[in-house]
Amino acid sequence: MRVIISAGGTGGHIYPALAIIHKIKEKEPESTFIYIGTHNRMEKDIVPKEGIPFRAIEMYGFNKKNIFSNIKVMRCIVRGYYSCRKIMKEFKPDIVIGVGGYITVPVVMAAHKLGVKTMIHEQNSIPGKANLFLSKYVNKIAVSFQSSLSHFPSYKTVFTGNPCSEEAIYKTPIDKKTLGLDPGKKLVLIVMGSLGASKMNTYLLSCMESFKNQSYEVLFVTGKKDYEEIRKNTFPKNVFVLPYIDNMTRVMKQTDVIVSRAGASTLSEIIALKLPSILIPSPYVPNNHQYKNAMDLVKNEAAILLEEKDLTGDILPLKIAEALTHDVQRKLKNGLKKSDMPKSATKIYEEMKKIIDRK
Repeated sequence: MRVIISAGGTGGHIYPALAIIHKIKEKEPESTFIYIGTHNRMEKDIVPKEGIPFRAIEMYGFNKKNIFSNIKVMRCIVRGYYSCRKIMKEFKPDIVIGVGGYITVPVVMAAHKLGVKTMIHEQNSIPGKANLFLSKYVNKIAVSFQSSLSHFPSYKTVFTGNPCSEEAIYKTPIDKKTLGLDPGKKLVLIVMGSLGASKMNTYLLSCMESFKNQSYEVLFVTGKKDYEEIRKNTFPKNVFVLPYIDNMTRVMKQTDVIVSRAGASTLSEIIALKLPSILIPSPYVPNNHQYKNAMDLVKNEAAILLEEKDLTGDILPLKIAEALTHDVQRKLKNGLKKSDMPKSATKIYEEMKKIIDRK
């Protein structure tokens, strides 16, 4: 199989794209790929390290505050479109897949105009603008949440889940001792993303005394941005502070409760691992989509929701204590079973094969 895949901007788009590539390689080892991404975002560093051929296109998002800058954006889209046509004519892909981000617009549109089979994957419960636009032109739309189905044409939309979830199942759990943790104690993982969240970190510092002398351990992942400042503080002996953990899923598999934002890829791993969670959605994302992602779990009693605006006093430590109880753990794990879509990456691969084989 010859595949062009495009996703950009954030790990929430990039890692599902890589999960799809990994699944195709597993099913068809002789497959070849080109990953088309933006010239100045995360994918330009992440994808080449995976040994996947990467083509960069200059691309920017639209600016609501400075409409004149959008003239440049439109020029980039046009140039990107013609660059993608050239790449596709040379590579001759069997399918082109968009996995989110504005970079996917010229890529998928070029494929559509050339008559190449196309598919998009939407990670969030509320679709992004790029996928809403492209939905009119693609052969198939895959979504991570059942609530997303209503946003797209029903005849070509399928609930697959997020492909990151299947990869999470097969990760090897980390040895707690490598992080200085006690294998005999319960673990609470607090992580707000690779860059962290300054407001959240400030709140967490204010309630550190509440973790003192608890029977569980806390792994506080600050994000790289704030780590140097945060590490100057004094922490209880059962609190361990790190800036970042590579391959976080391995730690999640040793975790009893995770406190995190509600990004789609993180939720897919929480669901797959049946990991009890306290979700604090970022209020700073478009369309408040993290809150809506979280509500997909909350309505199934599969997660505990805390909004950032409500974080005062010891409310988080109290919620953690609640989430660690046997009854709440059982309730949350049962709720997670209702939200699960096993073998998500495999389901996406099977839908791709149907598209390619359809005459």
